[in-house]
Amino acid sequence: MSDANSALCNLLSRYGVLNREELQIYAFKAVEAQLPLIFFLFEQKRIQSRPLAELLSDNYGMPIEDIGKHNPEELPEQYRNEKLIHKHHVLPLFIKDNRLHIATADPTNLAALEEFQFNCGMRTEPVLVEIAALTKAIEKLIGGDSSGLDLGAIDEKELSGIEVADTEGRDDSAIMADKDDAPIVVYINKLLTDAIKKGASDLHFEPYEYSYRVRFRIDGLLHEISAPPVSMSGRIAARLKVMAKLDIAERRVPQDGRIKLRLSRTKAIDFRVSTLPTLWGEKIVMRILDSSSAQLGIDVLGYEPEQKALYMKALAQPQGMILVTGPTGSGKTVSLYTGLNILNTADRNIATAEDPVEINLPGINQVQVNPKAGLTFPSALRAFLRQDPDVVMVGEIRDLETAEIAIKAAQTGHLVLSTLHTNSAAETLTRLLNMGVPSYNVASSVSLIIAQRLARRLCSHCKAPEPIGPQQLKELGYTEEQIAAGFTIYKPVGCDACTGGYKGRVGIYEVMPITERLAKIIMEGGNSLDIAAQAGREGVKNLRQSALKKAADGVTSLVEVERVTAF
Repeated sequence: MSDANSALCNLLSRYGVLNREELQIYAFKAVEAQLPLIFFLFEQKRIQSRPLAELLSDNYGMPIEDIGKHNPEELPEQYRNEKLIHKHHVLPLFIKDNRLHIATADPTNLAALEEFQFNCGMRTEPVLVEIAALTKAIEKLIGGDSSGLDLGAIDEKELSGIEVADTEGRDDSAIMADKDDAPIVVYINKLLTDAIKKGASDLHFEPYEYSYRVRFRIDGLLHEISAPPVSMSGRIAARLKVMAKLDIAERRVPQDGRIKLRLSRTKAIDFRVSTLPTLWGEKIVMRILDSSSAQLGIDVLGYEPEQKALYMKALAQPQGMILVTGPTGSGKTVSLYTGLNILNTADRNIATAEDPVEINLPGINQVQVNPKAGLTFPSALRAFLRQDPDVVMVGEIRDLETAEIAIKAAQTGHLVLSTLHTNSAAETLTRLLNMGVPSYNVASSVSLIIAQRLARRLCSHCKAPEPIGPQQLKELGYTEEQIAAGFTIYKPVGCDACTGGYKGRVGIYEVMPITERLAKIIMEGGNSLDIAAQAGREGVKNLRQSALKKAADGVTSLVEVERVTAF
């Protein structure tokens, strides 16, 4: 750890912003991401701009400068060294008293001042600014840091200039549509950027006989966004397939591809693209692969304190299997990646087999499954076990062969994380048994099961109390003790800041550790009902109970509780 990082870590831990162990983990990740620690923490939303600036100001006796009062472009070009600005995330602001004043969000970064002094031949002086303002100023001057990119500021006339880059970073100048399709290019780029701004997870392009519609999935529900003329159907499909580097002449079979939409020199968003031939043309669905969601801390995912403690305890074990279960779109990937990020330290060897690899995680060896080439989940797992892994993640246990190898790994000193498609934690165990896994292997290898759903969060600006009587609450599933303690149920209203009264989503979890008693029931051939009943006696909240708790806390509504736990 550098001296600057060490000084910053001491300050942040001393004031309780983050603990020492967390800071050491983030320091390693910052090095891998080639970012100063303070900027990495800001990108991961672990620190806030203004409170951080005030903390540094108080400790170093430096006033907080308003960076907007200065225009770095007025400086002579020799003082605006782009390489050093990128490297240290600082910005030369002005010259005063024969000193070059440099805006920094981290006064402990003396190396930046020394390098500018050496390169410019002028003494330097630090100026403390807020990290958010500094990021935007760098982006404005040289397009330096991606986190300051304001999608809302993208002008529609500039959208046609957005590049589509492949994994090697080449632009799409060779595959751009012809001049007649320029409006299509602008239209699609506008839709993609709108989807990012609205926080959509998926985009659906759907052709019908007399109409065409575009829908975004926002907070788990689809909303119609646009209805272009049906005559544009073929051109829209062709443009999207060109961007995803698919065969535009093949319209008879499904195709899969990826798009990397480059919004600035350093800002890119990934989309996973799937085409499907339908009666009236090709339906195309695009999933936005948001890497920031994988960097969320466990505290913001919605786990109750006791559920978080159980997950952290399982992650701390040197071996065993953690299974995350739920339908498609229930947030399983984010839960797994959050766990992997906690485990991702310099002393661990972590390997994942995924189909597909949705988000790139620095420091983790990720393998894209390719059945056509013979690279399946079982073959990848066998290769992992020959490469001295500490932690193994399998995208999904789909068959007996994969399950047997994963269980063998969990029994021989490895921590294994994976997913299954079942409705509840108890059903996950019976699913493994039905696959043909012996009950003694299930009981001895599985250490924790997390079943989850995603419910829409009520908008904090407009939610309103909903009067409901005690009898109704009891019928919904609340206990007499909960009702006697008192709480307020809220309902959605709707305002300019949200979508139909909701903004964002929160996880609903059932976290079930495999205790000795549960293991005994499994060994005795108990079914999912027996397992669920015993888990309830041991204090495990099922999905319905967890959802009702979120409603009682004012996080979501009873309508959402019914929607996500109606099964």
